Amino acid sequence: MTITARVVHQVARPSGFPSADDFAFTEQQLAAPAPGEALVENLLLSVDPYHRELMDEAGLTSGAVSWGLGSPLEGRSIGRVLTSADPALAPGDLVYHRAGWRTHALVRADAVRVLPRYDGVPTTAFLSVLGGTGLTAWVALTRTLQLRPGTDLFVSAAAGGVGTAAGQLARLLGARRIIGSAGSPAKVERLVKELGFDEAFDYHDGPVSSLLAQAAPDGLDATVENVGGDHLEAAIGSLRPFGRIAWVGAVAQYHSLGSPPPAPRNLFDVVGKSLRLEGVMVRNHLDAQAELEDFAVPHIRSGALVPQETVVEGFENTVEAFLGMLRGRNTGKMIVRVGT
Repeated sequence: MTITARVVHQVARPSGFPSADDFAFTEQQLAAPAPGEALVENLLLSVDPYHRELMDEAGLTSGAVSWGLGSPLEGRSIGRVLTSADPALAPGDLVYHRAGWRTHALVRADAVRVLPRYDGVPTTAFLSVLGGTGLTAWVALTRTLQLRPGTDLFVSAAAGGVGTAAGQLARLLGARRIIGSAGSPAKVERLVKELGFDEAFDYHDGPVSSLLAQAAPDGLDATVENVGGDHLEAAIGSLRPFGRIAWVGAVAQYHSLGSPPPAPRNLFDVVGKSLRLEGVMVRNHLDAQAELEDFAVPHIRSGALVPQETVVEGFENTVEAFLGMLRGRNTGKMIVRVGT
């Protein structure tokens, strides 16, 4: 038995912002699962900012999987097992895996996670607030920042997948004041009116350092940093002595053609203020998944924690969803729904 999978290949290295011409849709024939394998039909695909970094040749060492030209791309996915040659995976199981950007894949049991079924929790949540983005936010808050009740927090790119999860989780963890940056007035309004942020600003409205200083005139204790560049400089400037920075991403430099933005001009203030800046790589904290679910699932059921997702329908729109996410056309996690 063989099955025809539709697949997205990367066919060119982008020069600056990627375009649809950097990708191609093709087909791949998959044989029946060999011993230890299962055939899954992908239902949901994740497109993420880190994918842009991995598109560059220099980015091939940045992730767990190299992206060669003319081959299927890597990405977080949720699929349903169709047939299996491994007793650990049964037909009908929903599994979280990384063979994304395709409609079907052969996976091994030791490379997937069979998803639990929680009443009242949508499957999409396992790619958003219970997935890699939510886990990143949870680790940044609880392990890197060691957030305590009463903390004053800044979240950059607060309307994105990690940002919306970080803001809501921080509120539930007892943060005192939460400030976010976003890329449009509509997103700013949503952060404040729907997602529990005390204040937010559009980073297009002026120098980020000035905007953050106005929003937090008494300073901050901690920041979840998703942008880098001027946002990181602003965070350093507004942090109180002994403040903490959980550095998650640097979307400001992903399209910079190998010339990232200048380092923050106040970088030495990290020393002068005795700040702590620590990078967050979620793959080093997969053991925190159970902690996240124990905390988050009851809040999702109660409505206190709402998965923030922008869902694009249809595999044929995968590239469009990816490029739209890079342009900020999503609020929360960008997800492609392939099937049901």
